[in-house]
Amino acid sequence: MAGISNRYEFVLFYDVENGNPNGDPDAGNMPRIDPETGYGIVTDVCLKRKIRNYVEMVKGDAPGYRIYIKEGIPLNQNHAEAYLALQLNPGDKNVKIDDIQRARAWICANFFDVRTFGAVMTTGDNCGQVRGPVQINFSRSIDPIVQQEVTITRQTVTRIEEAEKERTMGRKHIVPYGLYRAEGYISARLANDPSKGTGFSEEDLQLFWDALINMFEHDRSAARGKMATRKLFVFKHDSELGNAPAHVLFDLITANKKNNSIVPRSFNDYQILVDETKVPEGITLIKML
Repeated sequence: MAGISNRYEFVLFYDVENGNPNGDPDAGNMPRIDPETGYGIVTDVCLKRKIRNYVEMVKGDAPGYRIYIKEGIPLNQNHAEAYLALQLNPGDKNVKIDDIQRARAWICANFFDVRTFGAVMTTGDNCGQVRGPVQINFSRSIDPIVQQEVTITRQTVTRIEEAEKERTMGRKHIVPYGLYRAEGYISARLANDPSKGTGFSEEDLQLFWDALINMFEHDRSAARGKMATRKLFVFKHDSELGNAPAHVLFDLITANKKNNSIVPRSFNDYQILVDETKVPEGITLIKML
């Protein structure tokens, strides 16, 4: 597949209502938070998991769109598969550099998430390393969030000897409401480089946009509450290397409360502002949502 011809940056807004968008295992699975400011945080890994799940749901095991980081599948199993497909010897510790590059290329051609996000594949049968063209920053909430702990009850019990008990207690951790902003980058050079490129294509790019827009629609659970992608702004450069610094483009988009005296409880409590008059030459702003 041919690679992409343009550099991109993007700004994604999504929100959560009465749910936990990304639990912190170091804090009893409470919603992640910046302890100094109280702003909510969602890791890049959390969003990438949802993107992977969406692609797997849409494409299944279609050629070129398998998922490398997948529950229940050891990574080394994928490496061994690459060696067998290329008629190399799994377990060979003296594999040649050229053969590692061949295995790397095979993995990129067959696994969407490696072609997109990259991977370190040096364990087991060495398939090298891939620096992915798509990178996503940690998301941060527009305003400080409330980490609310809700007590819940269960009518039944777990063990037979507890049958006489009336009910058991539990806890859920939620954010009553939070609007989050994520920023990301797509490098055409990392997709196309003759020796290190992943082959990330225009078709892959469209699938990635679709995933950002729809990833929450198929990731419902009681723990995550109501989550939705609200806005997606894409900056398309006229060139492969880019026409303006990413931070200059990101600064053109801001989100503010419509009324500073209210506590936000819905997306309608915010306004998203875009200063289109300052979009640099050579940049096209695309409002995808």
